[in-house]
Amino acid sequence: MIRIFCAYGLDFKDSDGSTHDWYTLIPALELAYKTSIHSSAGKTPAMLEKGWNPRLPYDTLAKELVDIHPTESSFKVMLDKARHHAKTFMKDSFKNAKETWDKSHKPPDFKIGELDLVSPPHFNNIKGPKKLKDSFEGPFILKALHGPNSVQLELTGELINKHPAFPVSLIKPYSSSDKELFPLRNKPLRGRRRK
Repeated sequence: MIRIFCAYGLDFKDSDGSTHDWYTLIPALELAYKTSIHSSAGKTPAMLEKGWNPRLPYDTLAKELVDIHPTESSFKVMLDKARHHAKTFMKDSFKNAKETWDKSHKPPDFKIGELDLVSPPHFNNIKGPKKLKDSFEGPFILKALHGPNSVQLELTGELINKHPAFPVSLIKPYSSSDKELFPLRNKPLRGRRRK
């Protein structure tokens, strides 16, 4: 978002002829970000963080006053333009990020009762050297789906004392090897030394 805002910066000149570059408008971008409603939470980040939205300069300036100093009104116009500019680029940035995610992301298709493997990156009770551990453990039976991003497995063996719920990013479907094509293929047993 900042990259897009900086790349297509707003060229604003006030009544004195002073040009404001993108780096002078970063506070306006921050203000626009904190006071715009986000689709994930349905509220502004300022409301979620502090419990209130900050007052904006145009909230404090009375529009009916005739004797506003010219620099105040030009500052208000500059902030309004920068905020509007930042909001349009924020929308474009969010849209671009969503399109990029949707292009490569496929929702997981897990079914209750199927066999799945789990990646054990944080399991410290599996014996043996870390570099020789399998990248996936299992197969385990899938017991329940907890929404689109979490599953519950029926753990056995060394993992029986672990919590059975896992994010889908650590799960992959188990596919057994074909006995006709690979008759000698067996999963090696742990702790067994080769001779």
